[in-house]
Amino acid sequence: MKKLKLAVIGADVSRSLSPQIHCFIAEKSGYCVEYDKISVAEGEFDGVAQKLFKEYDGFNVTIPYKLRIMRHLERLEGDAAVFGAVNTVKCREKSGYNTDGAGFMLMLENAGIEVKGKDFLVLGAGGAGRSAVKKLLDGGAGVTVYNRSAQKAKALANEFNGAIFAGELTNKPYYGIVNATGVGMGDSVGVSPVGEDLLSLCEVAVDLIYSPAKTEFLRIAEGLGKRAVNGLAMLFYQAYFAECIFTKTPYNGERAKQLFEEFKKSFYIR
Repeated sequence: MKKLKLAVIGADVSRSLSPQIHCFIAEKSGYCVEYDKISVAEGEFDGVAQKLFKEYDGFNVTIPYKLRIMRHLERLEGDAAVFGAVNTVKCREKSGYNTDGAGFMLMLENAGIEVKGKDFLVLGAGGAGRSAVKKLLDGGAGVTVYNRSAQKAKALANEFNGAIFAGELTNKPYYGIVNATGVGMGDSVGVSPVGEDLLSLCEVAVDLIYSPAKTEFLRIAEGLGKRAVNGLAMLFYQAYFAECIFTKTPYNGERAKQLFEEFKKSFYIR
């Protein structure tokens, strides 16, 4: 049986579900994965990254190193070059990929959320926000981007043609609101990035946070009778796409959805 040595690296990945997800996908696909969690302080990142290239077949990158890892790579592939961020690395080739956008769009598709011709508000202009904005635009949506740092949101809107910069939030209707910030997890559990007045005007609320499973953002949306989707599916699908890259396997959207439904039953309790 083929075996891969993989890892996820970030500032704090102690609670990451990545090992369970990657090992589950591997088992169901007929190969074996040894998958480590590596939490690294910012001052130690560059040295640790160099060791990973020597000791692993590949690794995944999460907050806050999706941009910083690029200085160690020899080339960027696909969405990584467009987004300017990397979440998947193949060590032998020192090549970087980004599967966040593909995972995000497959999450929307499998949740029955329309994109083409719909208006979305994306909260956050970091790595996840960039992926969401670009993929929504590519899918034919109208996209408004808001970030606590207005300068960052404005730069993103200028970079991706068609995106609209919002200097402040106003209560106007959107088909969907996407929370691509960290508000709602960690120290901000119980806090929503937007209030009931704005959420009442949307049809769909999508939170890229997966833990807690029901953030305050989604709790408010559900209380208003809105469709609410948390980020577990995106986490799983971006991992599925990463596994396809590691193993050079063509991806299959229906297969990914089937695996996700099986994973939820086995590992995840809402």
